[in-house]
Order: sequence, then C-alpha cells, then structure tokens
Amino acid sequence: MTLPVLLFALGAACSLGFGFVLQQSAARSAPLGDFLSPRLLLDLVRMPRWLAGIALMSGGTALGAVALSQGEMSLVEPLLATHLLFAMTLVRWRTGQPLGRQGWGGLLLLAGGVSAFLIAGHPQGSDTTVAPLRHWLVIGTVLGTALVLTVFARRFRLGIGPALLGAAGGLLYGLQDALTRISGQRVSEQGLPGLLTAWQPYGVLVLGLAGLLLVQSAFEMAPLRSSLPALTAAQPLAGIVCGVGFLGDRLRTDAGALAWQAAGLAAIVGGIVCLCRHPSMPTGTVGREPVLAGAVGRA
Repeated sequence: MTLPVLLFALGAACSLGFGFVLQQSAARSAPLGDFLSPRLLLDLVRMPRWLAGIALMSGGTALGAVALSQGEMSLVEPLLATHLLFAMTLVRWRTGQPLGRQGWGGLLLLAGGVSAFLIAGHPQGSDTTVAPLRHWLVIGTVLGTALVLTVFARRFRLGIGPALLGAAGGLLYGLQDALTRISGQRVSEQGLPGLLTAWQPYGVLVLGLAGLLLVQSAFEMAPLRSSLPALTAAQPLAGIVCGVGFLGDRLRTDAGALAWQAAGLAAIVGGIVCLCRHPSMPTGTVGREPVLAGAVGRA
C-alpha cells in the first residue's frame, strides 16, 4: 500500500462519513409519502443541509476514485468502510457523548478487522483477463441481490426495511466503485474519447442515482443506526467481490490467509454494528435536529 492511496482513501472516508450524517439529518424531515420515489430527491434538493451533505459525499467519491485508480479494489474498499468512524466523530462532537467500552470496542474491531484483512489478503493487481461471462455474472448477482433487498424493504418498511435499503444501497455503491475504477483505467489508456464511448461511466451515473434514492429513503424512514451498519458493511463486501470477480484483484488463498481474511471481515462487520448502536448515534427525531443543525456551518 502506498501512502497516497492511504491518504486519498481516508480523505474519502472522512468526507463520506460527514456527508452521510448531514444527509440523514435532512432526510428525516422529508415527507414519508416520498418513500422510494424520485420526488424524495426533488424535496431534499431544497434543503441546504442535504446539499452540504451531498457536496461532502461528492468530494469523498472523487477522492475515492483517485484512490481506486492507484490501488486495488480489495485494498481501497475496506479503508472506505472507516467512514463510519468519521460519521460517529461528527455526531459525538455535537453530543459530547463519550466513547465508553462499546465505542472503543467497535473502533478496535473495525480498525483491527481492516488491518487483518489487508495484511492477510495482501491484495495485488493482475494482468489476467477475466472472461466476459464472469464479468456479467458478478454484476448480475450484485444487482439482483440489491433488487431482492429493495422488494423486501417495501414489504417491511416499518421493521427491517431501512436496514435492507441500506444494504441494497451499499451493494450499488460497491458496484459503482468497481465501474469507477474501470472508467479511470479507460481514461488513462484511451483518453476522453475512449471513456465517452464506453458504457461504464454511464453505469456509474445510473448506479449513483439509484443508490442515492435507496439510501435517502432509508435515512428518511429511520435513524442512522437502523441503516448505516448495513450500508457500511455491504459496500466494501460488494467492492471486494467485484475486485476479485472481474477486476483481476488477487488475494492470498492459503488456508491461514483465508481464515484471517474471514476473521477480518467478521471483525469489520462487528465493529460497524457496535459503533452504529453506540449511544452517540441519533436514535430518532427527538433532539436530533438541534444537535446536528450547526454541523453545516462547521463542515
């Protein structure tokens, strides 16, 4: 791992984390009738706080694209998962809630899991060409899973719906990251004409809009702790699957390495759940708006 990749990935995580907090704060005041409707985005675009969150998320996406252009998907995606730490930092700063055992435990699990996965897996690029069938099979699997999660989220809107939508949005964001990396490679190899004649950049746009609608609908229906764990866990998992599935990333496959990689991923998910259920994370509308209202001016 090079220092620029590390800095770009952590900078992206910081911007994404702050952006998610501001977006959820604004989305909670949107009309509930806009659930999974494009009208939701039209309503949110009138809110300065949501626009600030989108600006931060856009900046994070750009930094992430730079990191992806210089590093492997299987390396960058776990680092992007640390955006939860930055989201929690913003909320904790406004609330003054100490980390406590749960917060420190979640932090150590997430950081340790990322470190264990990267050290054990030792992600590297490969020049091996992946068969087109495998390419589309991975993409179809990710899209199909996101679609199934969305369908079930509509049926269980007041229960596990926000978590399912968060997971679906995370899957789309992970796939979007993979197509972003391919788009960056086409620019470096073929220039702007090569990019404009490929389908991947248009796929990035469509996935970004679809993921945005899913995530904002999840934010609208419930507090961060209901949807952010699933979103944060699904995105790197989808990115790693795409990286190994059709981008040519290679991970160590001996028994010991695979065991540590699995343990690292489990620790990442466990740390995400612990942090998202920390008392400093917003639990509902009461007291949330005053707490976060000043964040725009400080972001």
